[in-house]
Amino acid sequence: MAALPPTPPLRRRLAALIYEAVLLFAVTMVSGFLYAVITGQRHALEGRSGLQAWEFLVLAVYFVGFWRKGGQTLAMQTWRIRLVSRDGSRPRLGQALLRFVLSWVWVLPPLALGRMMDWTAGGSASLSLAAWVLVYGGLSRWLPDRQFAHDLLSGTRLVDTREEGSRRAAGPQVKTG
Repeated sequence: MAALPPTPPLRRRLAALIYEAVLLFAVTMVSGFLYAVITGQRHALEGRSGLQAWEFLVLAVYFVGFWRKGGQTLAMQTWRIRLVSRDGSRPRLGQALLRFVLSWVWVLPPLALGRMMDWTAGGSASLSLAAWVLVYGGLSRWLPDRQFAHDLLSGTRLVDTREEGSRRAAGPQVKTG
């Protein structure tokens, strides 16, 4: 079996996470609009639980679909990061679903803290989220192959695809003389 590409540096993985959040803002706005049209929702707090379930489903389809198809979301393509199984193959459906559910550890602890503390100001919640992302991301320094905990638990890993691009650009090697 060929050696897998290295794990991308944490800085690049966090940059991809930020870019993903920007893209997901658009995805959730469009899907929220569709939900409102389909259900006749006229106020954001009306049918909030249904909207949250809908958005969760949309995000699951987005992530699992991209991970299963080519191992990369749009942000991962930009930052040249790919999700693979531990053996380097395409993630199985169960692995992708498990990774999606486990990856909520990025946002649920700060949201729960904000709820417990009854934070209404976005600044406190944003600071809590940023601190948690740095702590959770930083923990990968001590995990095997510097992967995130949700990757270890789901049997997946993130790999650097920059070498793939340079090999493709170089084309086939032709021996002369």
